Amino acid sequence: MGRLMGRRGLVAVVMAAAVALLASGVASAHVTVKPSSAPAGGFEILSFSVPNEKEDANTVTLEVELPTKTPIAFVSVKPMPGWTIAVERTTLAKPVKAEGGEITEAVSKITWTATDGGLEPGQFDLFTISAGPLPTKAKKLEFKTLQTYSDGDVVRWIQPTAKGAPEPEFPIPTLTITKESSEHGH
Repeated sequence: MGRLMGRRGLVAVVMAAAVALLASGVASAHVTVKPSSAPAGGFEILSFSVPNEKEDANTVTLEVELPTKTPIAFVSVKPMPGWTIAVERTTLAKPVKAEGGEITEAVSKITWTATDGGLEPGQFDLFTISAGPLPTKAKKLEFKTLQTYSDGDVVRWIQPTAKGAPEPEFPIPTLTITKESSEHGH
């Protein structure tokens, strides 16, 4: 009987460890922007890595807000099979100087909507844009993101991460702006 209880105890410990490991994997699978840092003044390919964290619904819409206080002058969106893309532009309160003149409007929101089922449970995808020049007077760019599931649930990736504080449950995807590079790609 003691040996049987020992095996049951071992099985319980292994199962508990497996559940904890799975739970921590799900909890750390947030919407993020890749790369996580880029040089000021440059052009960058930015990909929003989006995991489907639900077991019973598909991700069917992704909305990404681009900052307008520190706008990006030029933004283009990579096409994605199975998704429509809507781009919203906003008139800037203060025009931005760019090559060839001033920019008075900037992309403020991009919405990807699934036309073919979306991201199924256990899947992820990269929603990609080309953006630049990145602001030279900002230390970071935050991209408020809403992820909508086929069951109507909306996950709001909008919580800022405070220095020295634990990561929030739904952190905002953030791009750290580094020192300006001597090479600016277009």
